Amino acid sequence: MGKGGEQGGDSGEPAAQIRFYTWEEIQKHNLRTDKWLVIERKVYNVTKWANRHPGGQRVISHCAGEDATDAFQAFHINPTLVQKFLKPLLIGELAPGEPSQDRDKNSQLVEDFRTLRKTAEDMNLFRASPLFFSLYLGHIIAMEVVAWLMVSYFGTGWITTLILACILTTSQAQAGWLQHDFGHLSVFKKSSWNHIVHKFVIGHLKGASANWWNHRHFQHHAKPNIFKKDPDVNMLHIFVLGDTQPVEYGKKKLKYLPYNHQHEYFFLTRILLPFLIPCSHTLLIPLWPWLDPPRVPHPILFPAGCGGNSVHAPSLKPSWKTYRNQPIIPKIFDETRSAKEKKKAKLQNQIMFLESHWFVWVTQMNHIPMEIDSEKHRDWLSSQMAATCNIEQSFFNDWFTGHLNFQIEHHLFPTMPRHNFWKVKPLVKSLCAKYGVQYEEKPLGKAFVDIVGSLKKSGDLWLDAYLHK
Repeated sequence: MGKGGEQGGDSGEPAAQIRFYTWEEIQKHNLRTDKWLVIERKVYNVTKWANRHPGGQRVISHCAGEDATDAFQAFHINPTLVQKFLKPLLIGELAPGEPSQDRDKNSQLVEDFRTLRKTAEDMNLFRASPLFFSLYLGHIIAMEVVAWLMVSYFGTGWITTLILACILTTSQAQAGWLQHDFGHLSVFKKSSWNHIVHKFVIGHLKGASANWWNHRHFQHHAKPNIFKKDPDVNMLHIFVLGDTQPVEYGKKKLKYLPYNHQHEYFFLTRILLPFLIPCSHTLLIPLWPWLDPPRVPHPILFPAGCGGNSVHAPSLKPSWKTYRNQPIIPKIFDETRSAKEKKKAKLQNQIMFLESHWFVWVTQMNHIPMEIDSEKHRDWLSSQMAATCNIEQSFFNDWFTGHLNFQIEHHLFPTMPRHNFWKVKPLVKSLCAKYGVQYEEKPLGKAFVDIVGSLKKSGDLWLDAYLHK
């Protein structure tokens, strides 16, 4: 039970009583109907607020019963503004004798990381360059314009269509990286402007839901590669990942698919993707604003944006009125379509096929080969480093991956504009070296190969446990 105390104010009037709590008590409040968390030694009851949390109730729930200071700082670009929402939720503080970190975390490492963050702020590394993002958006729009000018002047011959598919695939992939920037609030100083432009880019350039993206992606950042918390490693029984899940499935004799061949059918899922997307996209896009996040398509199997582009963009806020007159079966399967419509559908399938490969290989190269396991309650730095790795820097790698080759820096500082990752990288490497935390970096080609190797290793672990344990 929390302890009470008195705090006097400057006016001489008696202040409200402050309750003190121990970590042992706080850690009990991590249930679905009872959620406490700690930010800078202050204890907050977020049970009722969680359902109104702009980032989704799941991401804040994943931090229940623990110190959420670093996660709070990582996701909010204006903590002072957010504090006014926290104030009514304040129920007390950590008892004076309690450490600031829970579960025996290395307090000096945590303190040094926070000092590093403060250094990055002093270096203005969280300030975006308007020129960078203007040019980036400009080169996407330019590709779209060039593509449609080609159609106007050269028609729809097979050579033109092939070139067109490559150009539009590139613009769609780059638009995907751009919406990622706005979604992480790393472009504008005000959250509201980031949200508005994010909805425009992901809605009109990508044909996906900003609400869906926010609810899934912030969970991934809060608890990367953690089963039951990171939706990106919830593979719907199609893949087994890491070292522990395959053995668990094997011992229980679970065989939804032959997992020892998952490194082979991983390529098959990429081939089948364009044929699976049209149905799922048409049926699910109207539901995205209302569906519970785990029920929407998985980003590896159904990458956001593969079902739409700037030609077939849904409204920013889809409603049933928008979709009630649309056929349940996508027009791609309608044999009565005109030749022009069939060519358009064929082109869109080509774009989906190419972009799905681009998206999946880039987004998974930093995570699938890393540690994937249950919650271990590490500090922010250690948990992010265990789940992420970097890809060597080059102009091509930066552009091709949307700067996700700096995945470590991006995960440590999600709101930092991507063009500043290279500046904070030496500071991160130095801190990791000081505490013996592995900082993994590899060539782009090796990162792709490691995805397949990791899937094969996990599949072999499953087979061994399935046959012999």
